[in-house]
Amino acid sequence: MRHGVVLFTSDRGITPADAAVAAEERGFDTVYVPEHTHIPVRRDAAHPGTGDETLPDDRYLRTLDPWVSLATAAAVTSRIRLATAVALPVQSHPITLAKTVATLDHLSGGRVTLGAGFGWNTDELADHGVPTGRRRTVLREYVEAMRALWTQEEASYDGEFVSFGPSWAWPKPAQDHLPVLVGAGGGPQTFAWIAGHADGWITTPIEQNVAGKVAQLRAAWTAAGRAGSPEVHHLVAAKPAPEDLLEWGEAGVTDLIWGVPDRATEQVVAHLDRLAERVGL
Repeated sequence: MRHGVVLFTSDRGITPADAAVAAEERGFDTVYVPEHTHIPVRRDAAHPGTGDETLPDDRYLRTLDPWVSLATAAAVTSRIRLATAVALPVQSHPITLAKTVATLDHLSGGRVTLGAGFGWNTDELADHGVPTGRRRTVLREYVEAMRALWTQEEASYDGEFVSFGPSWAWPKPAQDHLPVLVGAGGGPQTFAWIAGHADGWITTPIEQNVAGKVAQLRAAWTAAGRAGSPEVHHLVAAKPAPEDLLEWGEAGVTDLIWGVPDRATEQVVAHLDRLAERVGL
Protein backbone atom coordinates (compact mmCIF):
# COMPACT_ATOMS: atom_id res chain seq x y z
CA MET A 1 0.00 0.00 0.00
CA ARG A 2 1.06 3.57 -0.66
CA HIS A 3 0.97 6.18 2.08
CA GLY A 4 -0.27 9.76 1.83
CA VAL A 5 -1.02 12.61 4.21
CA VAL A 6 -4.02 14.91 4.36
CA LEU A 7 -3.66 18.45 5.66
CA PHE A 8 -6.98 20.06 6.57
CA THR A 9 -5.68 23.37 5.29
CA SER A 10 -6.46 26.57 7.16
CA ASP A 11 -5.22 30.13 7.42
CA ARG A 12 -2.99 29.18 10.35
CA GLY A 13 -0.19 26.72 10.96
CA ILE A 14 1.93 25.04 8.30
CA THR A 15 1.40 26.00 4.67
CA PRO A 16 0.41 23.39 2.09
CA ALA A 17 3.74 23.92 0.32
CA ASP A 18 5.80 23.29 3.45
CA ALA A 19 3.69 20.26 4.33
CA ALA A 20 4.13 18.81 0.85
CA VAL A 21 7.91 19.31 0.92
CA ALA A 22 8.18 17.65 4.33
CA ALA A 23 5.96 14.75 3.23
CA GLU A 24 7.89 14.22 0.01
CA GLU A 25 11.24 14.26 1.82
CA ARG A 26 9.98 11.51 4.16
CA GLY A 27 8.80 9.24 1.36
CA PHE A 28 5.05 9.81 1.40
CA ASP A 29 3.35 9.27 -1.95
CA THR A 30 0.52 11.81 -1.92
CA VAL A 31 -0.54 15.01 -0.23
CA TYR A 32 -4.29 15.65 -0.01
CA VAL A 33 -6.25 18.81 0.82
CA PRO A 34 -10.02 19.35 1.30
CA GLU A 35 -12.48 21.96 0.04
CA HIS A 36 -15.28 24.09 1.42
CA THR A 37 -16.06 27.35 -0.35
CA HIS A 38 -17.93 28.66 2.69
CA ILE A 39 -20.05 27.42 5.59
CA PRO A 40 -23.53 28.93 5.92
CA VAL A 41 -24.08 30.05 9.51
CA ARG A 42 -27.61 28.67 9.55
CA ARG A 43 -27.69 25.08 8.35
CA ASP A 44 -30.14 22.22 8.23
CA ALA A 45 -27.50 19.75 6.96
CA ALA A 46 -26.10 17.40 9.59
CA HIS A 47 -22.36 16.82 9.71
CA PRO A 48 -21.63 13.10 9.14
CA GLY A 49 -19.42 12.97 12.23
CA THR A 50 -21.51 14.90 14.75
CA GLY A 51 -24.94 13.90 13.49
CA ASP A 52 -26.34 17.42 13.75
CA GLU A 53 -25.60 20.97 12.58
CA THR A 54 -22.57 21.36 14.85
CA LEU A 55 -19.08 21.05 13.36
CA PRO A 56 -16.21 19.03 14.86
CA ASP A 57 -13.97 22.12 14.86
CA ASP A 58 -13.57 25.50 13.19
CA ARG A 59 -11.26 24.39 10.36
CA TYR A 60 -14.32 24.03 8.14
CA LEU A 61 -14.71 27.80 8.33
CA ARG A 62 -11.08 28.47 7.43
CA THR A 63 -10.35 26.07 4.55
CA LEU A 64 -7.95 27.29 1.88
CA ASP A 65 -8.72 26.98 -1.81
CA PRO A 66 -7.56 23.47 -2.77
CA TRP A 67 -6.22 24.27 -6.23
CA VAL A 68 -4.20 27.29 -5.15
CA SER A 69 -2.91 25.21 -2.23
CA LEU A 70 -1.83 22.34 -4.50
CA ALA A 71 -0.28 24.74 -7.01
CA THR A 72 1.99 26.12 -4.29
CA ALA A 73 2.91 22.54 -3.38
CA ALA A 74 3.59 21.63 -7.01
CA ALA A 75 6.06 24.49 -7.36
CA VAL A 76 8.34 23.20 -4.59
CA THR A 77 8.08 19.41 -5.06
CA SER A 78 8.92 17.00 -7.86
CA ARG A 79 7.51 13.58 -7.03
CA ILE A 80 4.63 13.61 -4.56
CA ARG A 81 1.14 13.35 -6.01
CA LEU A 82 -1.28 16.25 -5.53
CA ALA A 83 -4.80 15.24 -4.54
CA THR A 84 -8.03 16.45 -2.99
CA ALA A 85 -9.84 14.64 -0.18
CA VAL A 86 -12.22 15.85 -1.12
CA ALA A 87 -12.96 18.67 -3.53
CA LEU A 88 -16.52 19.72 -4.33
CA PRO A 89 -16.51 20.16 -8.12
CA VAL A 90 -20.20 21.06 -8.39
CA GLN A 91 -19.48 24.25 -6.45
CA SER A 92 -17.39 25.56 -9.36
CA HIS A 93 -18.09 26.01 -13.06
CA PRO A 94 -17.09 22.83 -14.93
CA ILE A 95 -15.34 24.60 -17.81
CA THR A 96 -13.16 26.76 -15.59
CA LEU A 97 -12.54 23.92 -13.13
CA ALA A 98 -11.45 21.66 -15.98
CA LYS A 99 -8.99 24.35 -17.04
CA THR A 100 -7.66 24.71 -13.47
CA VAL A 101 -7.15 20.98 -12.95
CA ALA A 102 -5.62 20.46 -16.38
CA THR A 103 -3.24 23.38 -15.87
CA LEU A 104 -2.09 22.01 -12.51
CA ASP A 105 -1.55 18.56 -14.00
CA HIS A 106 0.33 20.03 -16.96
CA LEU A 107 2.61 22.19 -14.82
CA SER A 108 3.22 19.46 -12.21
CA GLY A 109 4.18 16.83 -14.76
CA GLY A 110 1.06 14.70 -14.34
CA ARG A 111 0.71 14.42 -10.57
CA VAL A 112 -2.95 15.32 -9.95
CA THR A 113 -5.67 13.08 -8.55
CA LEU A 114 -9.15 14.56 -8.26
CA GLY A 115 -10.89 13.28 -5.16
CA ALA A 116 -14.49 14.48 -5.40
CA GLY A 117 -17.40 14.49 -2.99
CA PHE A 118 -21.13 14.72 -3.57
CA GLY A 119 -21.35 17.24 -0.72
CA TRP A 120 -22.69 16.51 2.77
CA ASN A 121 -23.34 20.22 3.42
CA THR A 122 -26.49 20.64 1.38
CA ASP A 123 -26.90 24.24 2.56
CA GLU A 124 -23.50 25.03 1.06
CA LEU A 125 -24.57 23.33 -2.17
CA ALA A 126 -27.83 25.29 -2.24
CA ASP A 127 -25.90 28.58 -2.21
CA HIS A 128 -24.22 27.35 -5.41
CA GLY A 129 -27.57 26.51 -6.99
CA VAL A 130 -27.12 22.73 -6.75
CA PRO A 131 -30.39 20.88 -6.01
CA THR A 132 -29.81 18.53 -3.10
CA GLY A 133 -31.63 15.58 -4.59
CA ARG A 134 -29.74 15.82 -7.90
CA ARG A 135 -26.19 16.33 -6.66
CA ARG A 136 -25.00 12.90 -7.83
CA THR A 137 -26.35 13.62 -11.30
CA VAL A 138 -24.71 17.04 -11.31
CA LEU A 139 -21.35 15.54 -10.35
CA ARG A 140 -21.65 12.88 -13.04
CA GLU A 141 -22.23 15.54 -15.67
CA TYR A 142 -19.33 17.62 -14.37
CA VAL A 143 -16.97 14.65 -14.52
CA GLU A 144 -18.11 13.71 -18.03
CA ALA A 145 -17.86 17.29 -19.26
CA MET A 146 -14.41 17.84 -17.75
CA ARG A 147 -13.14 14.58 -19.22
CA ALA A 148 -14.37 15.73 -22.62
CA LEU A 149 -12.43 18.98 -22.25
CA TRP A 150 -9.35 17.08 -21.05
CA THR A 151 -9.29 14.53 -23.86
CA GLN A 152 -11.00 15.85 -27.00
CA GLU A 153 -9.55 18.28 -29.50
CA GLU A 154 -13.01 19.76 -30.06
CA ALA A 155 -14.96 19.06 -26.90
CA SER A 156 -18.69 19.41 -26.40
CA TYR A 157 -21.25 18.27 -23.87
CA ASP A 158 -25.03 18.29 -23.73
CA GLY A 159 -26.52 17.47 -20.35
CA GLU A 160 -29.21 18.68 -18.02
CA PHE A 161 -26.87 20.77 -15.85
CA VAL A 162 -23.85 21.22 -18.15
CA SER A 163 -24.04 22.13 -21.82
CA PHE A 164 -21.58 23.67 -24.27
CA GLY A 165 -20.94 23.40 -27.99
CA PRO A 166 -17.75 22.33 -29.78
CA SER A 167 -14.88 24.10 -28.05
CA TRP A 168 -11.08 24.19 -27.88
CA ALA A 169 -9.49 23.97 -24.47
CA TRP A 170 -5.81 23.58 -23.67
CA PRO A 171 -3.68 22.57 -21.87
CA LYS A 172 -4.65 18.96 -21.72
CA PRO A 173 -3.57 17.08 -18.59
CA ALA A 174 -0.11 15.54 -18.76
CA GLN A 175 -1.64 12.20 -17.73
CA ASP A 176 -3.43 10.20 -20.40
CA HIS A 177 -6.14 9.55 -17.82
CA LEU A 178 -6.44 11.87 -14.83
CA PRO A 179 -7.78 9.76 -11.92
CA VAL A 180 -11.12 10.70 -10.38
CA LEU A 181 -11.95 9.18 -7.01
CA VAL A 182 -15.16 9.61 -5.03
CA GLY A 183 -15.12 10.29 -1.29
CA ALA A 184 -18.44 9.21 0.21
CA GLY A 185 -19.96 6.74 2.61
CA GLY A 186 -19.64 3.18 1.36
CA GLY A 187 -22.86 1.64 0.15
CA PRO A 188 -24.53 0.20 -2.96
CA GLN A 189 -25.46 3.58 -4.43
CA THR A 190 -21.96 5.01 -3.99
CA PHE A 191 -20.28 1.88 -5.30
CA ALA A 192 -22.52 1.76 -8.37
CA TRP A 193 -21.69 5.41 -9.07
CA ILE A 194 -17.95 4.75 -8.75
CA ALA A 195 -18.12 1.64 -10.93
CA GLY A 196 -19.94 3.63 -13.60
CA HIS A 197 -18.08 6.92 -13.55
CA ALA A 198 -14.92 7.02 -11.42
CA ASP A 199 -11.60 5.30 -10.82
CA GLY A 200 -11.88 4.53 -7.13
CA TRP A 201 -13.11 5.32 -3.64
CA ILE A 202 -11.91 7.50 -0.76
CA THR A 203 -13.37 6.28 2.51
CA THR A 204 -14.93 8.57 5.08
CA PRO A 205 -13.41 9.02 8.56
CA ILE A 206 -16.32 7.13 10.13
CA GLU A 207 -16.22 4.13 7.77
CA GLN A 208 -16.58 0.71 9.38
CA ASN A 209 -15.84 -2.76 7.93
CA VAL A 210 -13.55 -1.35 5.27
CA ALA A 211 -12.46 -4.75 3.98
CA GLY A 212 -16.06 -5.87 3.54
CA LYS A 213 -17.00 -2.68 1.73
CA VAL A 214 -13.99 -2.94 -0.58
CA ALA A 215 -15.29 -6.38 -1.54
CA GLN A 216 -18.69 -4.82 -2.33
CA LEU A 217 -17.03 -2.14 -4.46
CA ARG A 218 -14.99 -4.70 -6.37
CA ALA A 219 -18.16 -6.71 -7.03
CA ALA A 220 -19.91 -3.60 -8.37
CA TRP A 221 -16.84 -2.86 -10.49
CA THR A 222 -16.91 -6.32 -12.04
CA ALA A 223 -20.67 -6.17 -12.58
CA ALA A 224 -20.21 -2.91 -14.49
CA GLY A 225 -17.75 -4.62 -16.83
CA ARG A 226 -14.77 -2.59 -15.69
CA ALA A 227 -11.28 -3.96 -16.30
CA GLY A 228 -8.70 -4.09 -13.54
CA SER A 229 -9.53 -2.99 -10.00
CA PRO A 230 -10.64 0.28 -8.39
CA GLU A 231 -8.25 2.35 -6.35
CA VAL A 232 -9.20 2.50 -2.69
CA HIS A 233 -7.75 5.30 -0.56
CA HIS A 234 -8.57 4.64 3.08
CA LEU A 235 -8.66 7.64 5.40
CA VAL A 236 -7.25 6.30 8.67
CA ALA A 237 -9.16 7.84 11.57
CA ALA A 238 -7.62 5.87 14.46
CA LYS A 239 -4.28 4.19 15.12
CA PRO A 240 -4.57 0.79 13.42
CA ALA A 241 -3.24 -2.51 14.68
CA PRO A 242 -0.80 -4.45 12.44
CA GLU A 243 -3.54 -6.91 11.62
CA ASP A 244 -5.71 -4.04 10.36
CA LEU A 245 -3.02 -3.03 7.88
CA LEU A 246 -2.69 -6.62 6.70
CA GLU A 247 -6.45 -6.99 6.30
CA TRP A 248 -6.76 -3.75 4.34
CA GLY A 249 -3.93 -4.67 2.02
CA GLU A 250 -5.34 -8.13 1.34
CA ALA A 251 -8.78 -6.62 0.71
CA GLY A 252 -7.50 -4.32 -2.02
CA VAL A 253 -6.85 -1.00 -0.29
CA THR A 254 -4.23 0.72 -2.47
CA ASP A 255 -3.49 3.82 -0.39
CA LEU A 256 -3.66 4.86 3.25
CA ILE A 257 -4.32 8.50 4.09
CA TRP A 258 -2.92 9.77 7.41
CA GLY A 259 -4.03 13.07 8.92
CA VAL A 260 -1.60 15.80 9.92
CA PRO A 261 -2.53 18.76 12.14
CA ASP A 262 -2.74 22.38 10.96
CA ARG A 263 -0.17 23.46 13.53
CA ALA A 264 3.20 25.17 13.48
CA THR A 265 5.67 23.84 10.93
CA GLU A 266 8.04 22.30 13.48
CA GLN A 267 5.16 20.40 15.12
CA VAL A 268 3.94 19.02 11.81
CA VAL A 269 7.46 18.01 10.76
CA ALA A 270 7.93 16.15 14.03
CA HIS A 271 4.56 14.46 13.50
CA LEU A 272 5.62 13.37 9.99
CA ASP A 273 8.91 12.02 11.33
CA ARG A 274 7.06 9.80 13.80
CA LEU A 275 4.51 8.73 11.21
CA ALA A 276 7.12 7.88 8.57
CA GLU A 277 8.98 5.72 11.06
CA ARG A 278 5.79 3.96 12.15
CA VAL A 279 4.76 3.02 8.61
CA GLY A 280 8.27 2.10 7.56
CA LEU A 281 9.12 4.85 5.10
